[in-house]
Amino acid sequence: MTLSHDPLWPRAGGWPAPDVASGGWDAVLLGVPTWRTSLSPTGAHATPVAVRDALRRFSPTLLGPPPIDLAETLRIADAGDIASPDGPEGEASVRAAVRELAADAALVVALGGDNSATYPVAQGAGATGLITLDAHFDLRDGVSNGSPVRRLIEDGLDPRHVVQIGIADFANSVAYARRAEELGITVVGLDEVRRRGAADVVAQALEIAGDGGGGIHLDIDVDVCDRSVAPGCPASVPGGLAAWELRTIVRAAASDPRVRSADIVEVDATADTPDGRTVRLAALCVLELLAGTAARA
Repeated sequence: MTLSHDPLWPRAGGWPAPDVASGGWDAVLLGVPTWRTSLSPTGAHATPVAVRDALRRFSPTLLGPPPIDLAETLRIADAGDIASPDGPEGEASVRAAVRELAADAALVVALGGDNSATYPVAQGAGATGLITLDAHFDLRDGVSNGSPVRRLIEDGLDPRHVVQIGIADFANSVAYARRAEELGITVVGLDEVRRRGAADVVAQALEIAGDGGGGIHLDIDVDVCDRSVAPGCPASVPGGLAAWELRTIVRAAASDPRVRSADIVEVDATADTPDGRTVRLAALCVLELLAGTAARA
């Protein structure tokens, strides 16, 4: 569909490639279209392009008051996609790219791809703390989109600085729940999120993940949401977070300068509904990350 043009209604997205010479970026996007080790059939490798297209449907304006144009307030760049991010060589490419971008940006936003992207992105950013918004533990054995948290811990991430928000009943096993408990991971289930509210949960998560002394990586697995708003996520379940709940948590977390990197994963653009609601939610998560960045003291 051709989008209308109005010089007084700027559209989000379309940001330039980062210019190393100018430096000092507030946020840089990077496509990490992982998919080859997914436990479910997926077309997640098509998602970074789809999210960029969906961004054009939105304005970069926060209503305030006063209203703020994020594209004017922040220096935002788009570094394109990693061509082949899967496997050991692909993960090395992701780590190197994120490391280079993180050295010159306050926030690196990785557009997945399945959840396996979390592993090299968090490592490239040098994260010492991890917050996941996810219905699943991602502590499985092996190498897949179900194992990034376990792999990060095995490679040295202290599990005492890992917080998992939105873990769902009937979407995990006793074995992995016990593994999370034995490792010392802080788990905040769906019911607890709703009982306590986003502000309290995010404040606790930032305190725990931030105790590592370095940066925090925020893993936004969109399948934490209710299937009605995330039908393009293969593993989303009825009863998950509402879209507004996810957006609220993402913005609150991104407002902390210790959050140096984030990923938006597990959206299969090829399996979305005709109205593109899952991809549009992923695009709004990009904008919420930028809104949080703009709110940093």
